[in-house]
Amino acid sequence: MSVVTPYEMEDVVPDLAGSVRLPRRQAGSSPQGLAMTLIADYTARTRAWLPSASIVALLAETGVSTAGARTAISRLARRGVLENCRDGRHSSYRLTRAAADELLSGGAWIAGFAAGADSWDGCWTLVAFSLPQEANGHRRALRDQLRWLGFASLFDGLWVSPDALNPTVETRLRTFGVGAMSIFRARHVDLASPSNRSPLEAWDVAAIAHQYETFIQRWQPLLPRVRAGRITGAQAVATRTAVMDTYRRFPVLDPQLPIQLMPPGWPRARARELFVAVYDGLAAPAQEHVRAVVARFADAPDPGIRAHTTRDLSATAG
Repeated sequence: MSVVTPYEMEDVVPDLAGSVRLPRRQAGSSPQGLAMTLIADYTARTRAWLPSASIVALLAETGVSTAGARTAISRLARRGVLENCRDGRHSSYRLTRAAADELLSGGAWIAGFAAGADSWDGCWTLVAFSLPQEANGHRRALRDQLRWLGFASLFDGLWVSPDALNPTVETRLRTFGVGAMSIFRARHVDLASPSNRSPLEAWDVAAIAHQYETFIQRWQPLLPRVRAGRITGAQAVATRTAVMDTYRRFPVLDPQLPIQLMPPGWPRARARELFVAVYDGLAAPAQEHVRAVVARFADAPDPGIRAHTTRDLSATAG
C-alpha cells in the first residue's frame, strides 16, 4: 500500500532530541518506518525487549525481506531509536527512552486528531521569519518543524495555522536562534480583489481530500471482517501496522483546518472513525500474534508486549 502525500515532510515525530534521529517520512512505507511503527505499537509503553529474529519475522509478514529488515533495525539503532543487548549469538532490541517518549507523544497526537468537536475563533496564528541566505540547513529545519506543528507556507517566510498558540509551538520554535522571527494572531481581511489570498490557500485542499478518500476506499471494505473477528494472526498485525503507518500522515496534511471553511462533506471525521475501528478492532488478535512470534525466539512469552488502542494513546497525553 502506498499513499503519496502532497508535501515533503518528516515522520510524525520530528528530529528533536540530539540522541534520536527518527527516519524521514517517505512517499509510501519504508522498512524503517514500518519497523518503527511495529515496535512502537506493542512496546512503546513498556519498552519490552524483542529478539532481533522476531522483528525480522514480523516484518517479513508485511513483505519486508530479511536483508531489508536487518538493515532497518541496524539503521534505527544507529539513529538512537533502538538500543540492543546480546546473549551469546542472539541480539535483542528495544526502544530507547528518548525514542519511546517521542513516539508516545506522537501517538497521543495521532489518537487525539479529529477526536473533539470542531471549534475555531476565526483567528490565524502567523509565523514570520527571516534567515541569512547562508543558513539553508536552519531554514529547512525550521520549515520541517513548522510543517509538523500544523503550519503551512502562505508566502515565502510567512507560515500560518488555524490553531491558537500553545506551549508546544512556543517551546519548539524557541530553539531556533538563527535569524529573526515574529509570531502573532490575527483575523484575515477579505479585500475582495483578484490579489487577495486566503490563508486557507496555503494548503492544497483538493489534494488533502483525495488522500482522505483514498484512505477510506482502501480500508472501508475490511470493516465487516474486522467486526466479525475474521482477521487474525499475521494479517491482523500487518493490517494494523499499515493502517497506522498511513493514517499518521493526516495530522500533518490537515491540521484540523476549520470545518466551516472546508467543502461540504469534508471526510476527516469519516477517516478517523474508520481508523479507530480498524486499529482498535485488531488490537487483541494482533497482540496475541506478536506475543506468539516473539515466544518462538525467546525463553518465555513477554507480558510487556501490549497492543495499545487509541484510548491508551490518548491517555499518555496527560
